[in-house]
Amino acid sequence: MNRTGRFLISQKPYAVDLDSLRITPRGTNGHRYYDGRINAVWFRRRNGVTVACTGTLWDFQDTEPANGREFLEQHTDGRYGGDCDGRWDGERYWGAQHPKTIEEHLALLRPMLAAYPAIPDGFDGWWTFHAVRSTA
Repeated sequence: MNRTGRFLISQKPYAVDLDSLRITPRGTNGHRYYDGRINAVWFRRRNGVTVACTGTLWDFQDTEPANGREFLEQHTDGRYGGDCDGRWDGERYWGAQHPKTIEEHLALLRPMLAAYPAIPDGFDGWWTFHAVRSTA
């Protein structure tokens, strides 16, 4: 992934909680790899409506990343995007069924959508799978 200071919804950017990286070592047939997951938020358009999403970016990597930034820099396959756990469009919520989780999601997603396209506190962004052009 590439970090950019510009928000372009067409480039499907993510803001991430760099401190939330979880790594699980795995291995099969003598090959060791690392299952990494990091919390993320993002905006998308659905049927012409901007929505705020919360969820996880994940990747399997051959070398263990030292931190969230290194994990993202090594993450090059964006075809699956983020796994969305909750989504808010300003009227309707989609996601979790547990009331406490719904409340946690909406506490993040409501102000996020209201402040579009600002990065929520505690998140680093914007990260994208698209090539980032230099503005210099």
